[in-house]
Amino acid sequence: MSSGDLIWTDDPPFAQNAKRAVDDSQLRRNVRKATATIRERRAGLVAETPDWQELRRAGAAIKDDVLHHLDEYLEQFESKATARGAQVHWARDADDANRIVTSLVQATGQHEVIKVKSMATQEIGLVQALGQAGIAAHETDLAELIIQLSHDRPSHIVVPALHRNRAEIRQIFLDGMADAPKDLSDDPHALAEAARLHLRRLFLKTKVAVSGANFAIAETGGLLVAESEGNGRMCLTLPETLISVVGIEKLIPTFRDLEVFLQLLPRSATGERMNPYNSVWTGVTPGDGPQEIHIVLLDNGRTRALADEIGRQALRCIRCAACLNVCPVYERTGGHAYGATYPGPIGAIVTPLMAGVEHAPELPFASSLCGACYEVCPVKIDIPTVLVKLRADAVKAKPHKAQDAVFGAAASAMGGRRRWTAALKLAPLMRFIRHGAPPPLSGWTRTRDLPDPPQESFREWWSKHR
Repeated sequence: MSSGDLIWTDDPPFAQNAKRAVDDSQLRRNVRKATATIRERRAGLVAETPDWQELRRAGAAIKDDVLHHLDEYLEQFESKATARGAQVHWARDADDANRIVTSLVQATGQHEVIKVKSMATQEIGLVQALGQAGIAAHETDLAELIIQLSHDRPSHIVVPALHRNRAEIRQIFLDGMADAPKDLSDDPHALAEAARLHLRRLFLKTKVAVSGANFAIAETGGLLVAESEGNGRMCLTLPETLISVVGIEKLIPTFRDLEVFLQLLPRSATGERMNPYNSVWTGVTPGDGPQEIHIVLLDNGRTRALADEIGRQALRCIRCAACLNVCPVYERTGGHAYGATYPGPIGAIVTPLMAGVEHAPELPFASSLCGACYEVCPVKIDIPTVLVKLRADAVKAKPHKAQDAVFGAAASAMGGRRRWTAALKLAPLMRFIRHGAPPPLSGWTRTRDLPDPPQESFREWWSKHR
C-alpha cells in the first residue's frame, strides 16, 4: 500500500487488537460510560423532534444528489470560492494533500500552526507530515490536545479521548503541558481551565491555522465548522492564513440545506439541540479574519468508494459517530482495535471502501449485524447491507482454502434432496466434536458449542408418523 493511503495503519489484525482491548477492564469501563451518556442524551432529543424521520430522509436525499452530481457540484464550489478570493487546490491522495499544505505553510515563513479538530487531516497524517518538515502543529480541541500530549491516537470520531478518564488526563497535562499548574487536580473545571490558558497563548501568537470542514456549500463556495468549545472560532478568525482540508464528499448543494444538517448533526453527535459554535466563512473578507484562504479538496479513496454501487452510500456520512455509540462491538473494544482513522461501524465500511478491502479484510466482520447502527444513522446509511457486501468482497480478495472447502461441501450437500438426506445421516457424529473440533473447525468451536443434533430428522419422523 502506498504511503498516500494513510487512512489504514499497519497495526495487527482486528481480532488480535480486540482481544487485547477486551482484556482491559478500565478501557471497557471508560468507553461504556461515555457512549451510554451520549446515547441517552441523543435518544431524548430525537424523541422530542416530531419530524426526525423526515429529516433523516431529507439528509439522505441531499447527500445522494451530491454523490450523483459530484463533478458538477465540485466545479460550482471551486468557481464560487475562487470568486470570493479563496485559492482551491486538488489533492488525489494523502501525499498530495500533505505536500500542498506543507508548501503553503512554508510560503508564509512560519514554523507553527494551530489546528481545528479534523478527521480529514487525521486521515492523511498531516500533523506528522508537518513535523517532518519542521513545522509544529498544535491541536486546539480539548480532546485532541489530550491525545497529542499523550502521544496517543484518537479512539472516537467526535470524542477522541473517550478512552481516557479524568485522572489519566490530569497526569497527561502534568507530564506534557509545561505551563500546567503543579497542584492541578482532576476536577473537570480545573482541567479545562489549564487547557484554556495553555491554548490562549497559542491563539494570540500563531499566524497560520489548519482546519477541516463539516460542510462545503457549492452554491456559495463557503465552508462550515461546527464545534462545542470555541477553539475552532479562534482558529478561523485570528490567524492571517487559513488552510482547510476538505473531503470532496462534504459538499451540500445550497446554503438552505444547512437547515437539515444543523438539526441532524448536533443531536446525533453530542446529544445537543444545536452546536454552540457554527462558523461559516466564504473566501476572503477584507479587513476581517484571515486574508489568505486556501481550500484543499481531498479525494484519497473517495472516488474509489463512489464507484461501488452499494457502498457509495457511506459517503453520505456526516461524521456524527452515532453508530459507534450504539455498537456492541465498539463498546467492548474501543476505537484503537480497528487500526484505522475511522473506527466503529462506519469505519468498518469506510476503510475497506476507500483503502481497498484487500488492506482491511477483517473489518467488515467486526460486527454483529444487529442493525442498531442503521437505526441511529441520521443520513440512513444501511451499514449492515454494506458490511455483508464487503464480506463477500473480502472473501473473494483473500480466499481461505479450508473454509472454502467446508462451505463448498455444504453447498453441494444442500443442492440436492438425496445428497442432503445422506448428509443428515452423519449428524450424530457432531456429538463427538461439538465441544472441540479438529482444525479447521476448531476456529468455530473454540468460542462456541455446536448444537446437539436431533435423534432423527424431520423427514424420518414424517415417514414414521404420517
